[in-house]
Amino acid sequence: MKKYILKTAVCLLSIGMLASCTKDLDREPTNGVTTEVQYSTFSGYQSALAKVYASFALTGNIGPATPCSQCGDVGGIDEGTSDFLRLYWWVQEISTDEAVVVSLWNDPGIHFFHNMAWTPDNVISKGLYYRSFYQITLANEFIRQSTDAKVAARGITGTEAETIKNYALEARFLRAYQYSVLIDLFGNVPFVTEKDEVGGALPKQIKRADLFDYIVGELKDLEGKMPISNEYGRSTRSAVTALLARVYLNAEVYTNTPRWTEAADYANKTLADGFVLIPDYRELMLADNNTNTSEFIMTINYDGLKTKNFGGTTFLTHAPVGGDMPSSLFGVNSGWGGIRTTSSLPNKFPDYTGALDHRAQFFTTNQSINLSADPAPSFREGFAVTKYRNITKAGNIGSSGDFADIDFPIFRSAEMNLIYAEAVLRGGAGDMNIALNLVNDIRKRAYGNTNGNITLGSLTLDFILDERSRELYWEGFRRSDLIRFNKFVEGSYVWPWKAGAPNGTGVPEYRKLFPIPDSDMNTNSNLVQNPGY
Repeated sequence: MKKYILKTAVCLLSIGMLASCTKDLDREPTNGVTTEVQYSTFSGYQSALAKVYASFALTGNIGPATPCSQCGDVGGIDEGTSDFLRLYWWVQEISTDEAVVVSLWNDPGIHFFHNMAWTPDNVISKGLYYRSFYQITLANEFIRQSTDAKVAARGITGTEAETIKNYALEARFLRAYQYSVLIDLFGNVPFVTEKDEVGGALPKQIKRADLFDYIVGELKDLEGKMPISNEYGRSTRSAVTALLARVYLNAEVYTNTPRWTEAADYANKTLADGFVLIPDYRELMLADNNTNTSEFIMTINYDGLKTKNFGGTTFLTHAPVGGDMPSSLFGVNSGWGGIRTTSSLPNKFPDYTGALDHRAQFFTTNQSINLSADPAPSFREGFAVTKYRNITKAGNIGSSGDFADIDFPIFRSAEMNLIYAEAVLRGGAGDMNIALNLVNDIRKRAYGNTNGNITLGSLTLDFILDERSRELYWEGFRRSDLIRFNKFVEGSYVWPWKAGAPNGTGVPEYRKLFPIPDSDMNTNSNLVQNPGY
């Protein structure tokens, strides 16, 4: 799937057109390929599934940022910005203590996140909303076209028919994953599955708790059906259990009812599939990290020559590079000089250099740890994060200096270690000694010895939150983690320039959710806006 990129689109989704796109999937796309033609052969099904996966790593069917208004998958936003991971990273990291964007970077919408002042017309949160629904739309159509009756009617039988049935399971998982993104960010959202009539009524809004039940129900059904192993980058049973662990960990946020035991159980199930930490933390995000299969449970696959995209890990590698940072050390032709960290992140480590805790990866030369304003007026304010490097383990530059080869782990085993520990610490059924050992496994890798190991007395919830930041920083977790620990909007936990105040300040409770985009509110009378917006 890493190299197999679909040349025909099922639907080009424009902002403000979610409902009509969902209703009109049977229309003829701009390249003249109809649904019946696309799904008329086994190879057509393969390419359609490739598009479902590729929509994680690509922004359209032509190039990384084409000038035409209909070339990108999602309209109404700069195509280079419309990548799923780039959008998701913006909302999950810039809104927190882990990241800030410099003032000279003028991408529309980005400067509202650290200030916690986004509105329903914010192009970034709106773009992510439609990107997620675009991927759900692709998955729905694939599932809709993969029934036994339709496959048989097209003369596809035997092994190929069975393979398509398994492909549909993967599409169901990818749909569940995107709904898990939407429930976390937007709460009550429009809800559409393959069972909804094409060209039918406008999507109805589902309550957050009901969407939680749907996601869990889908994943539990898939758990016993998904393949134990699969092609690298594709979904497996372990990806299902990993997503269940993550969703259960946040159940209290979504439903007001904690599910700590289930979170611990599914983290343990995932680890029992044989996933262990790779030896060197600093090799997690390199150009040849596709070899990290002992730790990576599922990835978004990037290739500098075949998945050209100004988002994804290309964004995460280029955007932090600037100032006195030699771009060649990061495997890129040039840096974009745009994103930094606040002082809160480096101060969670025993030192900035990584001499003790090797996870500390910061560029500090001629950089100030403090921010004189928000957004930082210059690139030299705030440390640079050097976690993503388009360099191989042998020290060679990736296949392209313009686009990164670094794959992004959607799930990795270290997260499961931390989920188990947190869930048991919060009262879930499990073994505290196992929880301690799982945390210390992470810290042994970080320190290269047992010097960083902790005791049971030090295993507190505050420690877990800080350890998640040290282990998972800049991987898109921080906003969700702070919300779960009641430290996102609250004034009891602040960071530099939180909500626009020099020393940080609290904001209203409603900021825990993003608003439903105004464009969708205006086109779908079934929707009720999130409170506060």
